[in-house]
Amino acid sequence: MSRQSSRAPAHRSRDDRALAPGLYVTATPIGNSADITLRALEILAKADLVLCEDTRVTAKLLALHGIAARTAPYHDHNAAKVRPEILAKLEAGARIALVSDAGTPTIADPGYKLIREAVARGIPVTAAPGPSAVITALTLAGLPTDRFMFAGFAPPKQAARRAWLKDLAKVDATLVFYESPKRLAEALGDAKLILGDRAAAVTRELTKLYEEIRRAPLSELSVHYAEAGAPKGEIVVIVGPPDGAGGEAIDLDAALRAALETKSLKEAVAKVAAETGLPRREVYARALALKPRT
Repeated sequence: MSRQSSRAPAHRSRDDRALAPGLYVTATPIGNSADITLRALEILAKADLVLCEDTRVTAKLLALHGIAARTAPYHDHNAAKVRPEILAKLEAGARIALVSDAGTPTIADPGYKLIREAVARGIPVTAAPGPSAVITALTLAGLPTDRFMFAGFAPPKQAARRAWLKDLAKVDATLVFYESPKRLAEALGDAKLILGDRAAAVTRELTKLYEEIRRAPLSELSVHYAEAGAPKGEIVVIVGPPDGAGGEAIDLDAALRAALETKSLKEAVAKVAAETGLPRREVYARALALKPRT
């Protein structure tokens, strides 16, 4: 068991007007405004302060449910500055809710640092669970869910993204990550190159009017989005676990053979290493094995 533990705020009935002191990590809808729990509404209505990723976004949600709450921004740009003040309020007995623009706080946002410091100070911390784009996408993808890894946002630059994917290729689990619509086709192509042609799914605008789940091998998905253009909305990519087909090695061999037809060994290695993000030493060793003997 962990050496650290924190007390959860004592829960009271919904008829009790008071909310116990502490920090409430509160999930909000990822699209459909009806996807909010009764407990989340109670916390937001009774909290002394609601910490928001964007106060304007949260204001719309609060207004929709007739909640008048005091809000304050808490995000990447101001977290370090305002965190001491928030912790002081919590130590003084404040009831504070932490929300993100959509979904569960601390998933790919700075909220975990506030929770970590609150726990270290013995401040009561609990969660009001609810919507999560990661879990929603995973459940709709039709891919194995017994073991999965959420990898956050894919790196925007190709070389970094391919190196990142190479690390993920070692994970024997379904992979879940976020991607920008404008980089989606390129990222899917890189995933096919590095991971092999695995089963995958792209989910878009989850729980919203134009929700879309496209399920296909990575090769088909990359071609579709290259031809159709960048989609609109929030994107979650799910890639199935490795099937033992050795997709990466086959792709590396094909890339090297194609390069060696027109380039010297040194030039071919440099080209393929740059394209795949694989270590030059590894590419060179494989190129030596493939190069015809003269």
